[in-house]
Amino acid sequence: MKESIEALAFFGGEPAFAEDQHVGRPNIGDEEMVLGRVRQALRTRWLTNDGPYVLEFERRVSDMLGVRHCVATSSGTMGLELAVKAAGLSGEVIVPSFTFVGTVHALTWLGITPVFCDIDPATHTIDPRRVEPLITPKTSGILGVHLWGRPCDVEALQSIASSSNLTLLFDAAHAFGCSHGGAMVGAFGAAEVFSFHATKVCNAFEGGAVTTNDDEFADAVRIMRNFGFAGEDDVRTLGTNGKMNEASAAMGLTSVESIGDFIAHNERNYRTYRSHLSGIPGIKILSYDELDRHNYHYVVITVDEAAAGLTRDHLHRLLTAERVLARRYFYPGCHRCEPYRSQFSNVGQRLGSTEFVASRVLCLPTGTAVSDNDIAAICALIRFCVANSYQVSGRIRPLERPERA
Repeated sequence: MKESIEALAFFGGEPAFAEDQHVGRPNIGDEEMVLGRVRQALRTRWLTNDGPYVLEFERRVSDMLGVRHCVATSSGTMGLELAVKAAGLSGEVIVPSFTFVGTVHALTWLGITPVFCDIDPATHTIDPRRVEPLITPKTSGILGVHLWGRPCDVEALQSIASSSNLTLLFDAAHAFGCSHGGAMVGAFGAAEVFSFHATKVCNAFEGGAVTTNDDEFADAVRIMRNFGFAGEDDVRTLGTNGKMNEASAAMGLTSVESIGDFIAHNERNYRTYRSHLSGIPGIKILSYDELDRHNYHYVVITVDEAAAGLTRDHLHRLLTAERVLARRYFYPGCHRCEPYRSQFSNVGQRLGSTEFVASRVLCLPTGTAVSDNDIAAICALIRFCVANSYQVSGRIRPLERPERA
């Protein structure tokens, strides 16, 4: 396999790209604005503890999403843990396995047992039809994940949660700036949790936020993110250090101000990919519902081995050899990662759609660092791989190189 991959660098034996083209390269807004805000924080010496930039960031996000409360946190994972604690969840929580492992770790870290639910193979999000059979007397909540910026079936999940007296939370890490049924993601369920990690469409270097319309829920999160303090010397509950700092908020504010430009660039990239990938056997690009708003931050393809003549993993290796660092999100599924693989050894038997999708999905580079020419070259590589490769006993036949232009 190694020899075959090395043989693929078909322009004079060198990789197609001089620099890595990779998923998740950060979007950077107005650099001088970020630096100016950080300098101001340094001058005032207010670096954390609900500084002016954190408060402004929270206001901007809540206004944008049309939600009463935004509570900024140090990370999306911390936001999930705080939301789970504020909701009083315990026992078991139903969650998809096809998600970033941090979603499930947030539950396990708090002593909650994740109950893995299968996904809808068409949407890649948790399948409401599979949720009800998993509910037991120990179930306290459902944690849905809006994947690729495409929201879950919110209404179906809310109906199940309401009828079973369960709390519904959403991991909205992928869905900042997206909508569902004309309403912005942020106000669904008891609360939604966003990530502002460097790889997200809008970043705060590292950060997160919990959004909700529930006053008491927001107050609980605010108190717990600051060690349980409700005043200068009034500790009312167990808490932790989950605050966002002023430097992160400065970056977050600048990102929010540039979100329109980021999304416009992403959408242009997505449509360029869709055009260039058209007609390649076995390669299908994930579509978006044009009736709602999307951030287009994920360009997701599925690879059908029978039609493409090679597996997703083979294509992934070949692209990596050419310095196109595509990602196999979310392979192999949380249920096949530790500690869950050891704890729930047979759970994969009921996660057929999860395993099917996890073996075929590949995310391609996008964002403001990726140009139309980059996309054209990436798609040409994919077309070349499909046109010239075939699988023989789990190996790739070395490709015949095209004539150098």
